[in-house]
Amino acid sequence: MHSIFRTIRTAFRALRRNVMRSALTCLGIIIGIAAVIAMVEIGRGSSYALQQTIEGMGANVVQVDPADVMKAGVSSGAGGRPTLTPSDAEAIERECGAVQWVAPSVDCHAQMVYGGRNWSPWRILGTTPQYLPIRKWADLADGAPFTDEDVRRAAAVCILGQTPARELFQGESPIGKEVRIKNVRMRVVGVLTSKGANMIGFDQDDFVAAPWTTVKFRLSNLRVTNQQTTSSSGSSSGSSSSSSSGSASPGSLSAMTQQMNSLNQIYPTQQVQLYPQQSDLQAADYPQMVRFADIDDIWISAASHDHVDKAMTQIRALLRERHKLQPGEPDDFRIRDTTEISNALAKTTTLMTTLLLCVAMISLGVGGVGIMNIMLVSVTERTKEIGLRMAVGARARDILRQFLTEAVMLCLIGGLAGIAVGRGASMLVTWLLNWRTMPSPAAIIAAVGVSVVLGVSFGYYPAWRASRLDPIEALRYE
Repeated sequence: MHSIFRTIRTAFRALRRNVMRSALTCLGIIIGIAAVIAMVEIGRGSSYALQQTIEGMGANVVQVDPADVMKAGVSSGAGGRPTLTPSDAEAIERECGAVQWVAPSVDCHAQMVYGGRNWSPWRILGTTPQYLPIRKWADLADGAPFTDEDVRRAAAVCILGQTPARELFQGESPIGKEVRIKNVRMRVVGVLTSKGANMIGFDQDDFVAAPWTTVKFRLSNLRVTNQQTTSSSGSSSGSSSSSSSGSASPGSLSAMTQQMNSLNQIYPTQQVQLYPQQSDLQAADYPQMVRFADIDDIWISAASHDHVDKAMTQIRALLRERHKLQPGEPDDFRIRDTTEISNALAKTTTLMTTLLLCVAMISLGVGGVGIMNIMLVSVTERTKEIGLRMAVGARARDILRQFLTEAVMLCLIGGLAGIAVGRGASMLVTWLLNWRTMPSPAAIIAAVGVSVVLGVSFGYYPAWRASRLDPIEALRYE
């Protein structure tokens, strides 16, 4: 132990003989270690920010929407086939064990008016209260969410995002006030917290949520019909009276829609029949796209990240069974999840961090070559000293240990200084560019280990060369 301390003391004394040269030798290691520390911390901060962005979209979210339909060679496009119903959403929540939250939704685009100001939000979504925890919006900035009872009653209530609340109310509290959407007065019951822009640049705060029944039947003015409602009034009344399972018949839903539409008294909806009714054979030969109590999307949150694939499998099996799709027949719905997006972005971030680490490792290699070069110069300069030590009894392993210790100490000093510079650089990036960085204890420990390995690797050859000198030739060296 005493010999080890003596070797370290001798190495310090040798390094202090030329402080400037030792400092410049350490500079390559300092730059390399600082680059590694900074890149790792910036990479971790970017990964965390990416994770927060994806969680802001809704963790473990699965979205189900209708597939397209082909009629007479013409495709209706995405979502052109009304195949999803509120009962599908209820069945998914009831029968799929890997699912936590389920919320049907209906889209709408309209102008909002309050007093002398108006605003056209990016999206007005009709949904249920379960949509908020799915999208991580359970904690509101002000007010309270609408309830399931509001959905059942098609209540004229809504929740505003930060953008429409700011544009319409100019700093006032919107809670309890009424906004007008398509001639329907909607009472504001809550304000959502801010989310900012999403990954594709859309303002997530430019958003309004309301009960889906309100959006469907009062804002969109969509009649709930099927082929039977186009028949005679007697047929409609018959189907209405025969409905005893608790679900509304077409006739009753149509009546409900007329009651909800505030403009029915002004603009009558009765129309004169201009064309004859289709026969049953014609209807079978030429099926028409008919509208019923459909929804645009179903938003689903899996119980955990590991349950996303299981939830998608359960949802697909259940909907195929409910829609009576035969084996080999394509799905009339589409299932999408955010896992693929998050995985792709995570792989991209990992790839960029790895590339930056490779560049930092190159600078470490350059620093190691510099140490080897300086140690070789030091051996040449101290040839007489080496010969003198060998003449008084020093063995080859003592010379090897001394020069190896000097190389390791150079790398350790450079590594510790590099850790400080790297941490300072990452803090400066956070302060100047407002990029999030996260300290990495593993990277700091790895930096110290790398410093020791570099010292041993690049210092071994100069130390071995010094230990192999002939004492007599060393003493004669000029």
